Amino acid sequence: MTNAWTDRWNDRYSNEEFAYGTEPNNYLKEQIEKLNPGTILFPAEGEGRNAVFAAKLGWKVVAFDISEEGKNKAIKLAEINNVVIDYQVGELETLNYQPEQFDAIALIYAHFPAEIKSAIHKTLETYLRKNGIIIFEAFSKKHLEYLALNDKVGGPKDIESLFSVEEIKADFPNYEIIELEEKEIELNEGLFHNGKGAVIRFVGRKK
Repeated sequence: MTNAWTDRWNDRYSNEEFAYGTEPNNYLKEQIEKLNPGTILFPAEGEGRNAVFAAKLGWKVVAFDISEEGKNKAIKLAEINNVVIDYQVGELETLNYQPEQFDAIALIYAHFPAEIKSAIHKTLETYLRKNGIIIFEAFSKKHLEYLALNDKVGGPKDIESLFSVEEIKADFPNYEIIELEEKEIELNEGLFHNGKGAVIRFVGRKK
C-alpha cells in the first residue's frame, strides 16, 4: 500500500473524536452474539469499536490496521472498557498469523485497495479454521448511487473498491453460505457513516 493510503487513515484517526463512533457495527453485533466466544481476527480495524465489543463478550481478539493512530485510539478504548486486544500495525503479509488460527474473522468496512482486495480475502481465509465463521459487511457497487446523493454516508468513490455478491462468492468459494445479500441500510456511525447506503452482507462457515 502507498504512503498516501496510510497517511489518509492516520489523518482520519488523529482527531480526538472517533471517526466511526465507539459503538459496534450493528450487523457485527447481531451476528457475533449468536456465536460462542473463541479467537477472532479483525482486519482493517481502525479505532477498535468492533474489536473492543467482541472482547467484552469474552472473545480473544486479534486486530490489525495500517494506521498507528487507529491503534492508539483502539488501545485507549480497550482500556476504558477494561479489556485487552492484540492489535498490530502493518500490512497483512508482514504479520505472522498462522493457518487455521482463528474461529472467526470479521471484515467490517474493510475496504482494501481495489488491486489487492481479493488477494487479501484469499489470504485471510487460510487463517480461519474448518467450521470457522466469516462476518462481512461493506459497501456494494450500487453504493455509488447513494454516495452521489449524500457524501456523508461515506465509502470509497471508485466502483472497483466496492463489492458485489459475485465477488464474495468468488473470494470465499469453500463456504456454507449462511447469509449473502445486497441490502439498503441506514447508517449512523460516528462522523463518516451517516445516511442511506447499499451494502453486501455475508456470513459464511468454512467447509
